[in-house]
Amino acid sequence: MSLIDIDFGKLCGLFAYDPQTPMMFGSGVFLWFFAGFIIIYALLKRSDTPRILFVTLFSYYFYYKSSGTCFFLLAVVTVSDFLIARCMEHAVRQGIRKALVTASLAVNLGLLCYFKYTNFFAGIAASITGGTFVASDIFLPVGISFFTFQSLSYTIDVYRRQIIPLNNLLDYAFYVSFFPPLVAGPIIRARDFIPQIRKPLCVTREMFGQGVFYILCGLFKKAILSDYIGVNFVERIFANPALYSGVENLMGVYGYALQIYCDFSGYSDMAIGIALLLGFHVNRNFDSPYKSASVTGFWRRWHISLSSWLRDYLYISLGGNRKGKFRQYFNLMITMFLGGLWHGASWNFIIWGMFHGAALALHKAWTAVTGRKKGEESSGVRRVFGVILTFHFVCFCWIFFRNATFEGAMEMLRQIAANFQPQLLGQLIDGYRYVFALMLLGFLLHFAPAKWEAVFAHRIIRLPLPGKVALMVVLIYLVIQVKSSEIQPFIYFRF
Repeated sequence: MSLIDIDFGKLCGLFAYDPQTPMMFGSGVFLWFFAGFIIIYALLKRSDTPRILFVTLFSYYFYYKSSGTCFFLLAVVTVSDFLIARCMEHAVRQGIRKALVTASLAVNLGLLCYFKYTNFFAGIAASITGGTFVASDIFLPVGISFFTFQSLSYTIDVYRRQIIPLNNLLDYAFYVSFFPPLVAGPIIRARDFIPQIRKPLCVTREMFGQGVFYILCGLFKKAILSDYIGVNFVERIFANPALYSGVENLMGVYGYALQIYCDFSGYSDMAIGIALLLGFHVNRNFDSPYKSASVTGFWRRWHISLSSWLRDYLYISLGGNRKGKFRQYFNLMITMFLGGLWHGASWNFIIWGMFHGAALALHKAWTAVTGRKKGEESSGVRRVFGVILTFHFVCFCWIFFRNATFEGAMEMLRQIAANFQPQLLGQLIDGYRYVFALMLLGFLLHFAPAKWEAVFAHRIIRLPLPGKVALMVVLIYLVIQVKSSEIQPFIYFRF
């Protein structure tokens, strides 16, 4: 009897939320749950409403396993924005519509500000008034920055009359909670996703193969490249930059540039791939960003769903480039200031955003002086120089993004500038040979021609099902062999 009780307790523990091991793609728990999910999903292929309800319930459970009881916040956002959009459809006066979209902003941004910025702003207020600051014990729900922005895009588009609001709460709940991009993006737009919800479910051979390709790429980036480089090298450097020479700090920065790209784009790839297996198309979120020859190009390729969201709902709303050059530069600075703050309640994130805002403004001014047309790409030596310069500017900004404190970032810069010691590079590479081998592989794959990726994807699509399964098994085996600990939480879970 006691054995049965123990087994039952373990079973309940498996289904319950564990803050030490949140559910995430690539974990064994998720793979088992997803295997059961996909069987039921296939059985409901021809039953739209039961299938939509089943996916919505699974999505809420997935969020519960990722963030505990905070799943009720997802429900609050969903119900309030659904009702606000319905009221906007029937509102005749523009003033009422403005009041309703303001209410949506208040709900979404109010939740975001409370959970993410209460302690930050309270600390600032205490430092200004000379009071004593005691941090409140506020748990940051996973993915709140993503699903609030996603829901806001819906109500703003309804307000702008760009989409017609849904009549069915279940469909809207499905859109907001759809589990592949729920906790770390991409931020999907209602206009792109909602038309797919009630379409007959059809997963073509090409969609299935493309989905497998994205999942394989994402798992490789995350579990092999990002985790190994991060755990075995990057975290050690950033934990205490003063203990390491300048060349070690610089290599740590290069390592972090690859780590955060592989981590975040790896999650996005897996989300896109899983969505394809379920019959849904989600837009690409990364497009080899370190190939960019300018900061403007970088933001067209990095976290595309966020940068386009900030452009469409913030930058353009502020006036964009319609009110003169000075106002355009100011709007860019404000947009990137808030983009930095979106990433976290820290002055380092704000500094990171302001650096990018200033660089975007300078690039706009430079293109105006040189007369270069919008979207025009440089070529030859100029492009190579532009890529190198842009990459190192982005790496410079990552120093502030990754360090927990401004002092830590400045210490790292001091070590690079005043204590470089290039003669240690050989010893460093020898001591971390596997880390540097993976870094080299990661950057080579990143800078490889785009057509190579297309060829590889095409070959995976053409593989028979046993071949795809064999590839997945081989990759999982590699993950088990390479990883030095459990798969690390995704970096953007914190945002």
